[in-house]
Amino acid sequence: MLQEINPGTLINNRYQVQKVLGQGGFGRTYLAFDIQRFGESCVIKEFVPENTKEDLVRKSRELFEREAKILYQINHPQIPKFLAWLTEEDRLFIVQEYIRGKTYSELLYERLSQQKVPFSEVEVVQWLQDLLPVLTHIHLQNIIHRDISLDNVMFSNTQSKPVLIDFGVVKEKFTAIFSTIEQNASPFARGSIVGKVGYSPPEQIYMGQCYPCSDIYALGVSALVLLTGKMPNLLIDYLTLKWQWRSHTSVSEPLGNILDKMLAEQPAQRYQSANEVFSALQSIALGYDMRTEPPQTLEIPTTLELKRETSKITSINPEFLELCCQELTRSVGPFANLLLEETLTRFPNITPSQLVEALMAEIPYPQRAEEFRKRMKLIN
Repeated sequence: MLQEINPGTLINNRYQVQKVLGQGGFGRTYLAFDIQRFGESCVIKEFVPENTKEDLVRKSRELFEREAKILYQINHPQIPKFLAWLTEEDRLFIVQEYIRGKTYSELLYERLSQQKVPFSEVEVVQWLQDLLPVLTHIHLQNIIHRDISLDNVMFSNTQSKPVLIDFGVVKEKFTAIFSTIEQNASPFARGSIVGKVGYSPPEQIYMGQCYPCSDIYALGVSALVLLTGKMPNLLIDYLTLKWQWRSHTSVSEPLGNILDKMLAEQPAQRYQSANEVFSALQSIALGYDMRTEPPQTLEIPTTLELKRETSKITSINPEFLELCCQELTRSVGPFANLLLEETLTRFPNITPSQLVEALMAEIPYPQRAEEFRKRMKLIN
């Protein structure tokens, strides 16, 4: 196997490797600086084949050029931008935008360690509603992610929304090349390489088949992990291989039914599009909008905490900021504090009324934005 690239190494006379971000079965991921873009951070993914036969390298290059064109078509703010593909000394690289933030696996671990509770139903519904339009975007282009899990969804510090990373489309094609070259590779082995056991649906793990509803299944599993704080293998009955998640959390019956349909064993019994799931969730979300109290599992910052965070940023009254954060939490969940701080940092001289308008623009649903404005008007 090819050796790890040392920090400081220049790839293609442009990308300076800083450190390894991760390593898996398909290769390594590096943090790098683009010296032609003033040291802008980027992610370089190197695909490292165990087999270095000449025909494999040649076919891999052809694959990368073809698959790079597919990734280049994806243009969505919640998907890292594809920047380049390149080969150098028989090494294969993809260059993508670097997302500053944490994976939802990391956020869940922090939540369980600090608050001792997983994500609430309100948070998970909002999380799903933030990600389903992303799936719609890629599925309309006949692209299936293939590898959705909490490790592959990040919370972006810059836009306060989940970002879908690490597409399995290249991995799947890369595996196909291995399979055609390795004479002894069985169909079962070929179908079980891409995707995560527990997250990926049966048709993907056992048959190597993927559909839009396969992504919906994996998204449903991810939602269960957020709700329960337990890994997928702890939510399945080993004897029947059926999901047994309801005893590990308490959710409304409508959400429970939606999740069950997302997790149906047979593809035909699931929602067939992300839009269908989104529509089903809308009535639940509207019900949350009518609540008068914020969910108990959400931590709302105290006046003292807000003073510490914002006293050096703005002169707006801390009590007003606390009320503003409380009302914003009802609309966007636990990331209200982060959104508030980000807005104040961008506009340090903003007035209270201007702050309300700026925060309204960040609320993804018009009805919630209008409700937030009305509540803040009553406070003023």
